[in-house]
Amino acid sequence: MRRMLFEGLFRRPVTEGAPAVADAEIDALAERLGVAAKARLGRSLSIREVDAGSCNGCELEVHALNNSYYDVERFGLRFVASPRHADVLMVTGPVTANMREGLERTYAATPAPKWVVAIGDCAAGCGVFGKSYAVVGAVSDVIPVDLVIPGCPPEPIDMLKGLIGLVEASARG
Repeated sequence: MRRMLFEGLFRRPVTEGAPAVADAEIDALAERLGVAAKARLGRSLSIREVDAGSCNGCELEVHALNNSYYDVERFGLRFVASPRHADVLMVTGPVTANMREGLERTYAATPAPKWVVAIGDCAAGCGVFGKSYAVVGAVSDVIPVDLVIPGCPPEPIDMLKGLIGLVEASARG
């Protein structure tokens, strides 16, 4: 015990390094998304995150968009607490039987124009949870999905790229 205490006092902490993505790339992507959202909606993009039954790996990456490294709120993208204020529903995980009605109600409460983004492999096709008795199916089995961002979990930079593509494509169409 004494040895562990001394090692803990004198050894450097073991932490993860910063993401390998350049700050300039993140700034450019977030700025581009902010401009596209303002062109399409006339204001910034509001996002409501819904966990439909996941393992929380994707939620950690979604919440990383708000941390001090990515800080997408500085570009006008914001997470909202109510679906009534949201433009985008970011749904993670396979839809469980207990969350089906909640997801359907959240979708119904979100005003048009609205987009649904399935985040991660589980939201797209149930992933490792597919054979569970509690799983109803993928997000697209319950509500219409506009964009799927694959990964287990996908990186925040991929989510930014996906949102840009979604908003820019809807502005063209």
